[in-house]
Amino acid sequence: MRYNTIKNAQNILDDSKYIIKNPEKYKGKWKEVFNNNNPICLELGMGRGNFIIEMAKMHKNINYIGLEIDKSQTASAINKLGCQKIDNLKIICSDAKNIIDYFGKEIDTIYLTFSEPWPKKQDEKKRFTHVSYLKLYDRIFRKNKHIILKTDNKILFSSSLESLSNYWYTFSKVSLDLHNDERNIENIMTDFEKQYFKEKRAIYYVDAVFKG
Repeated sequence: MRYNTIKNAQNILDDSKYIIKNPEKYKGKWKEVFNNNNPICLELGMGRGNFIIEMAKMHKNINYIGLEIDKSQTASAINKLGCQKIDNLKIICSDAKNIIDYFGKEIDTIYLTFSEPWPKKQDEKKRFTHVSYLKLYDRIFRKNKHIILKTDNKILFSSSLESLSNYWYTFSKVSLDLHNDERNIENIMTDFEKQYFKEKRAIYYVDAVFKG
């Protein structure tokens, strides 16, 4: 799936109340940003934001931060928000590699929803579940380490299970076909996922918790 380039994306970001323009200023202070002590969940690679927006609307007692490196996709998320007032949602337009500059030990859950799979062997270090990223997450998790991943890519999914398991994560829920899973697993579909659902693609899911 391709996204259109939004020519005035930077202006949209500059004018949005949801965008945190200098996230490094709030490291260790995100509870002040949200003005409460509720848990904070972070989605890396939020795309056009459907997942994080709907999660924030559904769970008012949880704070959500969406991070996306692409300005056009981030602008699309802002446009999707329109005039809605969602106090428990903030957005950062930046590279995921910078998260340790933006957060102290403040994050309760990390969502990886249809992240770039980087299926080629030479690109595996770019996957969000590579050990190098897991080590970054260690530095921002508040207490318990909790990662939820969804993807349609078998290579990313299998490598993620291996990487997470080797890093002492255990799996509370695993699904090889989320949309047809008989268990009642909460699922807000991303924009990618909506298209994949129409195409009847299998969606892989894992809910991982650190037990080391």
